[in-house]
Amino acid sequence: MATYAFQARQVADTSVLAERLASLFIPGTVITLDGDLGAGKTTFSQAVAKAIGVKGIVNSPTFTIIKEYEGSEFPFYHMDVYRLSLEEADDLGLDEYFYGNGITLVEWASLIEEILPPQRLEIRIETDGEDGRSFTLKPSGDPYEAWCAKLQQNGWLK
Repeated sequence: MATYAFQARQVADTSVLAERLASLFIPGTVITLDGDLGAGKTTFSQAVAKAIGVKGIVNSPTFTIIKEYEGSEFPFYHMDVYRLSLEEADDLGLDEYFYGNGITLVEWASLIEEILPPQRLEIRIETDGEDGRSFTLKPSGDPYEAWCAKLQQNGWLK
């Protein structure tokens, strides 16, 4: 399975990646995010929400687990599963989100990997200096593989 890289030198670059990906989203898109505390998962999530037309403030759903927003084309489901066990996550009925018509973004997704859909775009974010971030994208299945290949062809991913 191929992996792709994106280098963000500043927060604005994170928004650029989110916008480029969001332009390709279809109903049922699942994006998973992992990285250390402070790596930029919520910042990326906010950029995705803005790119799909979510109005208002989008903040981390750490304590609420799931927040639902209306975008201009799609609903946006923002999840933070950091405080959940795999069993608790499975009991929440997340499949309704994963296989629904919205865009689902899951922070700390590796904690519930066993119940994630097999087709998804996994993104790992790592800090690179004070403002820089390194993104590693790992697509699983269509359309995610096609998206990453297209972004690579256009010079946006390595």
